[in-house]
Amino acid sequence: MQCRHCSENLLDTFVDLGLAPPSNNYLEKNDLNKEELKFPLQLYVCRKCWLVQTIDYEDADQLFKSNYAYFSSTSKSFLKHAADYVEEVVERFNLNEDSSVVEIASNDGYLLRNFLERGIPCLGIEPTESTAKFAENLGIEVMQEFFSSELAAKIDLKADLIIGNNVFAHVPDINDFSTGMKEILKDDGIITLEFPHLLELVKNNQFDTIYHEHFSYLSLLSVQKILKKAKLKVFDVRKLKTHGGSLRVFACHEADNRSILESVSEILNEEKDMKMQSLDFYSDFQDKANKIKSDFRDFLVKAKEENKRVAAYGAAAKGNTLLNFSEIQNDMIEFVCDAAKSKQGMYLPGSHIPIVSPEILEEIDYLDYLIIFPWNIAEEIIEQTESIRKLRTKYIVFIPSLKIF
Repeated sequence: MQCRHCSENLLDTFVDLGLAPPSNNYLEKNDLNKEELKFPLQLYVCRKCWLVQTIDYEDADQLFKSNYAYFSSTSKSFLKHAADYVEEVVERFNLNEDSSVVEIASNDGYLLRNFLERGIPCLGIEPTESTAKFAENLGIEVMQEFFSSELAAKIDLKADLIIGNNVFAHVPDINDFSTGMKEILKDDGIITLEFPHLLELVKNNQFDTIYHEHFSYLSLLSVQKILKKAKLKVFDVRKLKTHGGSLRVFACHEADNRSILESVSEILNEEKDMKMQSLDFYSDFQDKANKIKSDFRDFLVKAKEENKRVAAYGAAAKGNTLLNFSEIQNDMIEFVCDAAKSKQGMYLPGSHIPIVSPEILEEIDYLDYLIIFPWNIAEEIIEQTESIRKLRTKYIVFIPSLKIF
């Protein structure tokens, strides 16, 4: 396989998590006896541009189906994150009713609705029918398609602001995607991209953020090169706490005379100091993932031997990666709670653990352990489920290491 950015031959494995079904392909009850599609979940690192990427990917419609069940507005912390972002960019870039905002992968409109409330024209681009319809019901205009340079050529507007939150890593042709953004950007327009930071993924053993829907795992070093190829330049970058440590990159046309802020060189230097342009940085990640897998399995086996009641919270892609890599089935974990009604009544891919409403926690008599799969919002989940303390339930996370509290 060749690097999807620079076409260099890929020779070096970053991590191999075996075979797994797409992490968001939740199952209905009548699907449980059918054979599931499983694909290799293996990542390579490119020695030339240092882009970490899946070695194998399928057609996008296998990963993002019309009944895609992830709705961003389920999380209160993400709603606040979106509102804070909009308040900042509106003020910083003087956006108003004469501006034009485009969000790529706009999901259920959780972010764009903040622009709508301010009277700022906006367009969402979202390929999944379920989330696109939800956004349209909020009054947001949505193009229900995958974004590409071909689609960009059909869009009859130039954007003052293009937003790509947690989508840049999701596209198989990252060069074409970047060219498409440039195509619809005004001469003085701004692009902001948010993505999990590869540096934090490696430092904190976040292998569970790896799944088929994520084609690329990004550093500022690699993103700067990718955008430069599309004649775009990074002029500012900010660290975020979301998803266990993310970056928000601000970019513009290469010809724009905006000054490149010191934040860019600071993070580039941090990545270089951590030797992210050396294979040594990536070499022991497989061992770290294997250690977490072993700890997870050992904990569940011991809990079962001791007749402990174990459930989980958050039918998140993170949990599915951990479960399927660890080869855990529904005999080890009784159920997983999730606040998203779109997931309730369905089953996790691979493990076939049933997904239920969090209300079940008010109805059961006892629960020994509640595993939190989306560890990045553990505090929010603990606050929402505080009532189970009366059951003397202990919470557990396994990333970056096993922690019981």
